[in-house]
Amino acid sequence: MAEVNPFASAQQEIKRAVCRLGLHPAVYEILKQPLKVLTVVIPVEMDDGTVRVFTGYRVQHNSALGPAKGGIRFHPDVTLEEVKALAMWMTFKCAVVGLPYGGGKGGVVCNPRELSPGELERLSRGYVRAVAEIIGPEKDIPAPDVYTNSRIMAWMMDEFSRYKGYNEFGVITGKPLIVGGSAGRNEATARGCAIVVREAAKMLGISLAGATVAVQGFGNAGSIVARLLHEMGCRIVAVVDSNGGACNTAGMDPVKLRDHKTRTGSVKGFPGSKPISSAELLTLDCDILVPAALENQITASVAGQVRAKIVAEAANGPTTPEGDRILNQKGVFVIPDILASAGGVTVSYFEWVQNNMGYYWTEEEVNRRLEEIMVRGFHEVVAMRKLGRDVDMRLAAYMVAVKRVAEAMEVRGWLGRGAARMTAPRAEALPA
Repeated sequence: MAEVNPFASAQQEIKRAVCRLGLHPAVYEILKQPLKVLTVVIPVEMDDGTVRVFTGYRVQHNSALGPAKGGIRFHPDVTLEEVKALAMWMTFKCAVVGLPYGGGKGGVVCNPRELSPGELERLSRGYVRAVAEIIGPEKDIPAPDVYTNSRIMAWMMDEFSRYKGYNEFGVITGKPLIVGGSAGRNEATARGCAIVVREAAKMLGISLAGATVAVQGFGNAGSIVARLLHEMGCRIVAVVDSNGGACNTAGMDPVKLRDHKTRTGSVKGFPGSKPISSAELLTLDCDILVPAALENQITASVAGQVRAKIVAEAANGPTTPEGDRILNQKGVFVIPDILASAGGVTVSYFEWVQNNMGYYWTEEEVNRRLEEIMVRGFHEVVAMRKLGRDVDMRLAAYMVAVKRVAEAMEVRGWLGRGAARMTAPRAEALPA
């Protein structure tokens, strides 16, 4: 089966939303491509004295609502098409929860597991030097993503500060607390996901007490969302990571699972569990399925076998368009990635605000503000779903987000005179 192009998938969702909202074709023409794409080469001196050249990307999709915002991933399979799709998703992830940002994304083609700490630091600093002219607190604010972390963000912030000649904490989010990081940032993506799962379960009449949960991907987001849902009363019955899986229908303690992975490198072999593959986990009989790994996991062939009642996409783009259609036909309630995983960028926004103010909030304050934004975002999407005569949740989320970006482009004059909408909006498609 041909691999699904994530950029084409993102374009398809935008087109659906633009058509459903009855917006002018210019809206789609602007949103279907990023405003800026930068490809860089990064020469890095390796520990043995040789020089290796890495390829990196930074993409800025749209800036109508504010500066670009989005992570940097270090991964051997990074492609420009993937980074463009991720930047596009970030525009709508920010817009759906009302953040004053556009979408950006970065990536470097590398395998960080093969690099020493010194090589990783030189690569991180080299990437920032290569993209320095297009990033900054008023232009584009990067953050951690796949295989990058707070330590790498600290190196990048420091390198940009050297480039500017003064401390510029606000250029990067996801930093350590000691250099301008925000309390609560480490758990933010998972906490946001857990909040919308709770809201969905409440709306659907599903009790979280004893509700069964399967998590694909047991990294930072996956392991924390498992713990938070466990604390809400859920039973974690299956988890997988890149090296294996563990399943126990009686339930597993996610804290002990995390400790086991720290000791052994994987959740596989967790005491009392049976092995389970990633494919098997996706089709497990459970109440809540959390894909928290990479793109294109729930394909058409997988979707037909999914038995979960709720799919909460903690990862970016885990469901293909055809897979999504099948899930909706089956009556699975999908909380789309641009909403379910918006907690991370929301607290990154808080970090940026705190950096700009020079005043820092407690973790309790951060979590309270995150709760407000995620709950409001969820119910705005549900309201759009009803106004659109029960369109699916993904389309509803894109309709909320695209409408906000289109309004910003209109008032800024990007669409030309009178180009806001093709026709009078349909009552069932647009909020009053």
